[in-house]
Amino acid sequence: MRITGGKLKGRNIKCPDGVIRPAMDRMRESVFAILGDLSGKSWLDLFSGSGTIAIEAVSRGATHVELCEKDKIKVKTVLDNVSITEKELGVKINCHFMAVELFLKRCRTKFDYIFFDPPFPYKFHADLVEEAGKRELINPNGMILVHRPEEHQMPEEIGNLVRVDQRIYGRSIVDFYTYKK
Repeated sequence: MRITGGKLKGRNIKCPDGVIRPAMDRMRESVFAILGDLSGKSWLDLFSGSGTIAIEAVSRGATHVELCEKDKIKVKTVLDNVSITEKELGVKINCHFMAVELFLKRCRTKFDYIFFDPPFPYKFHADLVEEAGKRELINPNGMILVHRPEEHQMPEEIGNLVRVDQRIYGRSIVDFYTYKK
């Protein structure tokens, strides 16, 4: 895997042991192009896997970045990967190694962007989005992005959030949610 843009463009990232479905380069590059400049923005990467999405956010200017991954097998690789951002860019990625559902219940921080990338068999995408919206974990103009397989449908509205965009990448879909106006 490699970083597709920003200051760390082209940097290779280690892939951890265990089950992992890395986000496609094309999808990551497209999503970050849609979002544009992340300078000074905050980012939360949930179901982080290798930490690639969080690193990509820092590479593209995000200054407060956190990630959450529950698979203990991935801890060493994630920590090795995210250390790049601190060494080269002076930005530390805060890592949380626990279940995303528990993290969301405990989280007290608001983010500009939250990226959900659960394993494709996971079936509770909408529940997680609803929890993040209910707890107001995104800033007023913030956005939640959900990477999912096409067979897992997502509603237009979830609690106090509404889908404002959707992109299709093969059998993968990324939904973009923000607060209802």
